[in-house]
Amino acid sequence: MELKEYVYTKTEALLEEFKEVNDYIYAHPELGNEEFLSSQYLVDKIREHGFEVVYPYLDLPTAFRAELNCGEGPKIAFLAEYDALPGYGESGDQTAHACGHNWIAASTYGACVVLSQLKEHFNGTIVLIGTPAEETTGGKCDLVDRGAFDDIDAAFQMHLGAENNLNVVTLAIDSIEFNFEGVAAHAAAYPERGVNALDAVQLTYAGINALRQHMQPDARVHGIITNGGQAANTVPNKAQCQFYIRAKKRAYLDELTQKVINCAKGAELMTGAKLTYRHFENSYDDLINHQGLIALAKTTLEDLGIRDFVENDENASGSSDIGNVSHVCPTCYIELNTGANPPVYAHNEDFLTCVSGALAYQTLAIAIKTMAYTALQVYLEPTLIK
Repeated sequence: MELKEYVYTKTEALLEEFKEVNDYIYAHPELGNEEFLSSQYLVDKIREHGFEVVYPYLDLPTAFRAELNCGEGPKIAFLAEYDALPGYGESGDQTAHACGHNWIAASTYGACVVLSQLKEHFNGTIVLIGTPAEETTGGKCDLVDRGAFDDIDAAFQMHLGAENNLNVVTLAIDSIEFNFEGVAAHAAAYPERGVNALDAVQLTYAGINALRQHMQPDARVHGIITNGGQAANTVPNKAQCQFYIRAKKRAYLDELTQKVINCAKGAELMTGAKLTYRHFENSYDDLINHQGLIALAKTTLEDLGIRDFVENDENASGSSDIGNVSHVCPTCYIELNTGANPPVYAHNEDFLTCVSGALAYQTLAIAIKTMAYTALQVYLEPTLIK
């Protein structure tokens, strides 16, 4: 039997276990950095297959790293996610896996387990890294900064979506919070004694809006006022706004972020309100997909009957912390169609029907087979990622 058939056969033989992983995490949704049940469950399960585990990992309480050494060779990581989203259910007060991170956890776990069943056929190390809080603080950013991927030769992850996409674009993103401090005064009796911090926020907005005409088409800037004052008859002495700044490439984003900061500095000069600013979330880099890995994965997907790939999806792009991973090691990140008809989209409540149940199990098997066999080819021929 060819190794590819071994991968397919092992996946089908273990599929019930992988479904259980998928459904357990689906049934226990937890917000970012609070995924204690999910991370502990994955750690316990992967230990059953002989993996050595560090948990917590690198001072992140819900991160982990599991390894199975199968000889001298490439060290390949599969990146599990397991944080959910708030705001679902009839009253909008429930947490749910409307982005399918339960499925990501099960598929990456499954790829590791399948490869562990074939360890006599290759040399290398299988790594499952639990990466928390993708939806919020971006656990992968912290893991990259702390050296988690310095020894990784390749990283894999697949994501459910509305289409089959081998050319996923994720925008680099910076998150900036601007705080202005002015001087409070009675807005009717002594307005001349005040320094209006809210005016500084509004002028920051005006400057950014003027900047939009001169931004590259792939750039996005969007924000909110998080503090506009407390009383209408008092000159606001404190005001705050937050912006997300995105671009297709990190180099241009660095330039654009400085221009946005300069808008706030200009508002400070115009109003006299003192400016301070900070990054209120991790900065994400753009995704660099390794085209050699993508080509290998495409061949397996086509073998499994997946052929309707979109050519370009640049106009429908958000940001992900996997971009940071792709800047430090070869990365293969693919979106797989849920199979729903009509299509459903991540973060919509309807997406929940595709991340547990029959549709999820079908795509789960495809993802595991694809990641496991692509990684196996790299173990057997490490020059594929050189």
